[in-house]
Amino acid sequence: MVLKPEDSKAIRRGRVRGIGIVTAADSKERSHGQLHIYDGEGKGKSQAALGVVLRTIGLGICEQRRTRVLLLRFLKGPGRAYDEDAAIEALQQGFPHLIDQVRTGRADFFTAHEATEFDAMEAQRGWDIAKGAIASALYSVVVLDELSPVLDLGLLPVEDVVRTLNDRPEGMEIIVTGRGAPASLVRVADLHSEMRAHRRPEIDSENLTIPNSIGGIEIYTGEGKGKSTSALGKALQAIGRGISQDKSHRVLILQWLKGGSGYTEDAAIAALRESYPHLVDHLRSGRDAIVWRGQQQPIDYVEAERAWEIARAAIASGLYKTVILDELNPSVDLELLPVEPIVQTLLRKPAETEVIITGRCKNLPSYFDLASVHSEMVCHKHYAEQGVNLKKGVDY
Repeated sequence: MVLKPEDSKAIRRGRVRGIGIVTAADSKERSHGQLHIYDGEGKGKSQAALGVVLRTIGLGICEQRRTRVLLLRFLKGPGRAYDEDAAIEALQQGFPHLIDQVRTGRADFFTAHEATEFDAMEAQRGWDIAKGAIASALYSVVVLDELSPVLDLGLLPVEDVVRTLNDRPEGMEIIVTGRGAPASLVRVADLHSEMRAHRRPEIDSENLTIPNSIGGIEIYTGEGKGKSTSALGKALQAIGRGISQDKSHRVLILQWLKGGSGYTEDAAIAALRESYPHLVDHLRSGRDAIVWRGQQQPIDYVEAERAWEIARAAIASGLYKTVILDELNPSVDLELLPVEPIVQTLLRKPAETEVIITGRCKNLPSYFDLASVHSEMVCHKHYAEQGVNLKKGVDY
């Protein structure tokens, strides 16, 4: 976690509240459900929703809570494959009692002028299912994937959707994804995180230090919510691909600045490893505390370097098809790690290895220029700013 010195002092004195500035051990959990919106042109919206699903399932497993998830996917009918399909199938096979999925719509892209009666009927079918699920209060989390573009296309009455979501059961979390969220829905949301796409800069063909196309590097950064959850969604996608293709598609999840215990994805990952052995490895590093700029301790450098040595060897080996480097960016921003070894490791990574890097940072390190995907999570609204506590299984 990276903050300005004046921010850290103010937070410790209780004058302001940082967005998500809390460790798992000392979090005071909220009980009231929130309405989340992930929109924007950048990548990571559906992935973030999958990350929340993973955390919620983990909570149900590790604490034997009633945590049931509905994943309702608009505009994602049969006939086309999506990145998250295999991940959802793997979750349903491993935890059939914890997650339900409904897909509606056709698989083709279309504009508002090209919308047909079938499109309107499918949108209404999905919304009727959503309304029934919300009214039943049987689910702790309801994900309405790609609902925003359905509203933008005029296939559903926005007023009815806003009213229903605003009147949801008290403990229910609702996550809406997709581009073009209407203003009236954003107004009633408790969290609004925009995934803003950053295009890779043009590279001088004479610059031999950075190749024209390296591929397989995705970076999720910014002040908004969705960075680590997007990475967890990517991990699920990778695990699902390995299962569906009956191939060795191993995943390594390395997390900096997240020592200690109490993170609900731990239990979900452990359960996945039990159901699908040898597909995922997971390691945390750091103290169970926030690392403030200017107050780094010797152990912070030791822990950061320990995790990086493991990451470097794992990437170079090619044994893992997906490597998640969660919170690497703030570790570099805090100067716990040098930039150049990271650049060189990424330049030499095997072509078939995908590397996902997350975390906010004040100064963008040079390895950002290597990314094929750079999605910035821009925070427009966050319930933590209103003094609302974070929630296990959703925020951490």
